[in-house]
Amino acid sequence: MGSANFTPTEPAGPLTGFTVGVTAARRRDELVALLTRRGARVVEAPALRILPLEDDIALRRATEQCLTAPLDYVVATTGVGWRGWMSAADGWGRGAELSAACRNAVVLTRGPKATGAVRASGLDEAYSPRSEATDELLTWLLARPLAGRRIAVQEHGLPLTGFGAALRERGAHVVPVPVYRWAPPEDPGLVRRLVEQTVRREVHALTFTSAPAISAFLETAAADGLHERVLEAMSGDVLPVCVGPVCARPLLDAGLPAVWPERGRLGALVRTLTETLPSRCRRELHLGGRTLVLQGSALLVDEESYWLSPKGAALLRALAEKPGWVLSRAELLRRAWTDSDTDEHAVEAAIARLRASLGPHSALVRTVPKRGYCLAAT
Repeated sequence: MGSANFTPTEPAGPLTGFTVGVTAARRRDELVALLTRRGARVVEAPALRILPLEDDIALRRATEQCLTAPLDYVVATTGVGWRGWMSAADGWGRGAELSAACRNAVVLTRGPKATGAVRASGLDEAYSPRSEATDELLTWLLARPLAGRRIAVQEHGLPLTGFGAALRERGAHVVPVPVYRWAPPEDPGLVRRLVEQTVRREVHALTFTSAPAISAFLETAAADGLHERVLEAMSGDVLPVCVGPVCARPLLDAGLPAVWPERGRLGALVRTLTETLPSRCRRELHLGGRTLVLQGSALLVDEESYWLSPKGAALLRALAEKPGWVLSRAELLRRAWTDSDTDEHAVEAAIARLRASLGPHSALVRTVPKRGYCLAAT
């Protein structure tokens, strides 16, 4: 990302200087567009892919089972899954029957997206928990007599095994509806590279739109022997941003911090990221009466932005913590390198590249003979 010439790019945006990992498969293009429009650089690495089951025998069999007798409860867990189910039933000529069966049942929805899809299909929900948690739907159901009741559960990527088992223990007849399921990504190499970039702190944030994607990302790290190092990066330097609290659960279970918007929407996710990242990784530098801003991996000068290499930005950030304070090569090596087999000559080479990238502002980095380097800012 660095360059030997200090060439300004387009005017800075709120996310200029930040590199963001996108792990989503569905609506990935929309999320990438929202981020790049705000100045971010994006690393695309879908952690999973969705296999639609419109033509799958399992979905058709589940739909037929729903129509063999009246349903008492219907659980809608995702908007895309509900719409896919209704669309598939229409394609089989059973759409009107399925709608009637759901209309005569008590419909429960998990969150606003599922609620919107249910309403769009001409139905009304009886209950939808504020937390968007499947556990709350289960608690609501278990508070009612369930012996002999027929309950259709639209699944969302992974089988809701525990959910169904708890209902069956109370005597309910549960019909799982597997509208879509998760599968490994088409290019696992992209995920492995994003794991490595996370360990090297070459990304500043990771975005997640589903809990299974988080699990797949962490499993990839574990398979490559990088699980602990990824957890360390995500607990400090790399910000995990989720679409909602349900999505964030695997991170919270692993003891990692995460942020998410109040409403589970892509636009809200990007706004949360935009509000959070600059406050974590932004520093003002003063030189010759001018204010320069180091944001992520970019130096912002007046209305223009200049991207630095991740290593150059790390060095400049370390020096900027205490302008005028001399840091030795050994200290800079400790601050900016994650691998232990690098020697101090790498620091000298990286400083030279940083100065070349800074161009007319190369005087920011001053050499102190026999001691190290310091930032010549006031």
